[in-house]
Amino acid sequence: MTSRLENHVAVVTGSSSGNGRAIALALAKAGATVVCSDRTREALKDGYEPDLSVPTDELIRSQGGKAAFVAADVVRAAQVEQLVAEAVARYGRLDVMVNNAGVFTGLHTILDETEEQFDFTMAVNTKGVWLGCKYAIAQMMKQAPRPSGSRGKVINIASIGGLVGLAQEPAYCTSKGAVVNLTRQLALDFAPHRINVNAICPGFLATAMVRPFLENADTNKLLHDLTPWPRVGTAADVANCALFLAAEESEWVSGSMLTVDGAFTAR
Repeated sequence: MTSRLENHVAVVTGSSSGNGRAIALALAKAGATVVCSDRTREALKDGYEPDLSVPTDELIRSQGGKAAFVAADVVRAAQVEQLVAEAVARYGRLDVMVNNAGVFTGLHTILDETEEQFDFTMAVNTKGVWLGCKYAIAQMMKQAPRPSGSRGKVINIASIGGLVGLAQEPAYCTSKGAVVNLTRQLALDFAPHRINVNAICPGFLATAMVRPFLENADTNKLLHDLTPWPRVGTAADVANCALFLAAEESEWVSGSMLTVDGAFTAR
């Protein structure tokens, strides 16, 4: 464990698996106390993590870090508010909020996508981020700045689907596009208060969400062909960028959409 984020308190939603798990582990390794949050503590069994049987908070503690788990459904305002309140009650403040929880209901055009799929996607991917931002920023506005002057860092996990259209992903692209512009808007409002709001836009990653496409020979080849870099991404690629946005080095970075996509959107 290093001290890059020593005395920092972070909340990571959707922390049980994939990007959220990798981000929580990276922040803890850098010295942060991490409040892991998800609907369930257990990791998705289709993930690529080598230690799926060990909950994220338990894994952090086994590696010498500081972590706790607080269950929350990001579509429920009272639960998100309580998540932030619980982090502050236990550890005194909130320095980093990572709004990572997200869903994907599969490939289909708008003709086949159901209203229920649209509502579910928007509730988790957009409303969940909106609620996380709302309650995290409210807390950051109340607390004393750190010695660096920062009141807090908000990191939203968006997607390349929020920047460009992806075939057969209408609700998903809609939800992530909303996260992208919400991030820009909040960065403007809270820059005078020294609260950073940024988003990470991952490309195609080896996570449980994408496993069905990676295990199919045709779609595996397609994902590799679409990614200019000679591999698809990993959750660790996203976590490394989240660590930068959480640290003091990114003080003057706000309203940024950091693409982690192997040059996919550089076309």
